[in-house]
Amino acid sequence: MPDLNVLLAAAGSDSLIFACALIGALGLGAQWLAWRLQAPAIVLMALAGLAAGPLWQVIFGTPMLDPSETFGDLLRPIVSLSVAVILFEGGLILKFENLRDAGAAVRRMVFFGGPLAWFLGSLAARYAAGLDWASAIVFAGVMVVTGPTVIMPLLRQSKLSGRPAQFLKWEGIVNDPIGALFAVAAYEIIRVASQGESTLGAGIWILAAAGFGILLGIAFGLGMSRAFRAGWTPEYLKAPLIFASIILCYAIAEEIEHETGLVAVTAYGMTLANSRLADLSELRKFKEDIAVLLVSGVFVILTADLTPQIIASALNMNTLLFLLVMLFVVRPLAVWVATFGTLSRKEALLLGWIAPRGIVAVAVSGLFGSLLVDLSREGRFYFSGADQIVPLAFAMVFVTVVLHGFTIGPLARRLGLARAEKPGVLLVGANSWSIEFAKALKASKIDVIVADSNYRRLRPAREAGLDTFLGEVLSEDAEIKLDHARFATVVALSTNDSHNALVCNQFAPEVGRHRVYQLSLSEGDEVDEKSVGSAARGRTLIRRGRTYDGLIRDQYRGWTFSRTRLTDKYTLEQYLAERPKGDLVAEIRPDASLVLLGPSREARGGEGATIISFAPDQQPTTAQAKAAETAEPKETSEDAKTQGAKS
Repeated sequence: MPDLNVLLAAAGSDSLIFACALIGALGLGAQWLAWRLQAPAIVLMALAGLAAGPLWQVIFGTPMLDPSETFGDLLRPIVSLSVAVILFEGGLILKFENLRDAGAAVRRMVFFGGPLAWFLGSLAARYAAGLDWASAIVFAGVMVVTGPTVIMPLLRQSKLSGRPAQFLKWEGIVNDPIGALFAVAAYEIIRVASQGESTLGAGIWILAAAGFGILLGIAFGLGMSRAFRAGWTPEYLKAPLIFASIILCYAIAEEIEHETGLVAVTAYGMTLANSRLADLSELRKFKEDIAVLLVSGVFVILTADLTPQIIASALNMNTLLFLLVMLFVVRPLAVWVATFGTLSRKEALLLGWIAPRGIVAVAVSGLFGSLLVDLSREGRFYFSGADQIVPLAFAMVFVTVVLHGFTIGPLARRLGLARAEKPGVLLVGANSWSIEFAKALKASKIDVIVADSNYRRLRPAREAGLDTFLGEVLSEDAEIKLDHARFATVVALSTNDSHNALVCNQFAPEVGRHRVYQLSLSEGDEVDEKSVGSAARGRTLIRRGRTYDGLIRDQYRGWTFSRTRLTDKYTLEQYLAERPKGDLVAEIRPDASLVLLGPSREARGGEGATIISFAPDQQPTTAQAKAAETAEPKETSEDAKTQGAKS
């Protein structure tokens, strides 16, 4: 279709403005589609770039998007700055206290297993993939990383918890900046050697430059935290100021020595992460707005810049052999050797297999691949494998995300490492009513977590022996520290209805919109979620018009939770007839499944079902009820004796 190419050219397909618009549309469109389909965003972003670049070229003769031609000399600075922001974000997650939380196995994997995996990966890239030594060493350093952006969804999908889940989670967080630093060190040594400089003198200079970069990043971090604490910066300028300071920090370090800017911005992010700033949560806006846009753009640019010839040359037996060696030799051997004595055999088997690569791996590989290509043109050596780094990186991403995504669940269950218990309930908002509800759920053998951002509000829950989570569930910190495998239902019960709606929208894509609940919006007039759009709220708990204020008011009047087990002699109809007042909150059905009741979700009853209700404290009036009613949360020993005497 030659006419199509003419139309594209006429529309300005080679122009900078059109290219930027197309990159933004493809990148963010892939992110949105990944959110809708609950699919890995990294794969969809790569497919979008491949479709606009090499695939379009194969079909129509010229690519719709050709970053090298469009951006020219600007392409590498654009990618470099984007990678700097990505690494800053990675450093922003890495808190030193996380290393204590991670455990001995993760620390040994980072400090011993990481270098071992780098060494083994270099051998695999050299002898299996056929790269030259320089490209192999740089590429293998990047392949050490296993990013949290792909690990977290796998852990939720597989319901993996306990020590294996903690290992994978913290390894991904800690390894993100470390793998990039491996690549920086390797590239600088190779650059010096290729230009014929003294290796010893240059090595000392590189160490000094790296030290300067670290100190520069620490200085920026301390200065920014000081500015935020002292109130020198208005709220609306914080995110833009952070973004501008990242670029400034990177630029200053680059003036001293090439690629030490990546070290500086990583140190900058780590310093801010460990500064205990109360305002640090405000940087989530920066992450969501700026970093997501740059990540999307980098992925589209890197994949669109590939040519059909490069992809065809990468699709060979060497690539297949490299993938097999990395999957079945390098990763298992590094895990088994580094964690020997700290993990069980089953845990080592699972963790030696699961290692999906993520955003940092591809972004940093693309940057250093282009740097090695430029170095080949300028230096004394030709790096024959430099142009193969990006396709190999994407091959690793595709294979690991797909294979590990489909196998982590079955393998965890086969090894007995997946959660045997059914996932329970996350109650967001600690108050007297929600804590009593949590007690009733726990007494019914339903796993429950009470979450709140206030330590004092959680105190009654802790004293009652309930599992608690201290923190804002909407924050990135909760994304890392909250065990998502433990719950499949979310109930937002805070005093702020807007916050409850945000919680429901946050967790709806993960657990399903039919499993997120909140109380009614307005009391008395039966205003419910339909009046404000069902997509903006969770499902209504209990009934329309039953608000938090009304529940607390009735609790002060003496209403309590009770659990009643139904039998063939004491049916749901009898129970409802004897307790006309009160609210049915939940039903645990005979198959042990939990159903939270509300509009269009009525109790079904049946022998073996348990009804959790909130009603005025009263005694049953029939012998069947006396035999079937179980102990209420506030039952005392005297109550039990009295009940036994009556029987």
